[in-house]
Amino acid sequence: MGLDDKIENAAEKLGGKGKEAAGEAKGDPNLKAEGQADQSKADLKQAGEKVKDAFKE
Repeated sequence: MGLDDKIENAAEKLGGKGKEAAGEAKGDPNLKAEGQADQSKADLKQAGEKVKDAFKE
């Protein structure tokens, strides 16, 4: 996994956590769900990168 990919995935996950917290604070279930989806997407990307790295070795 390249450093750029790690940084991008971490930023996406952090953004998702922010959206989730904002949705929770505002009582906006759509924003909260969007934040959770962003976090899941970042986790899937990270898992995919780890699989690619495992096959490179």
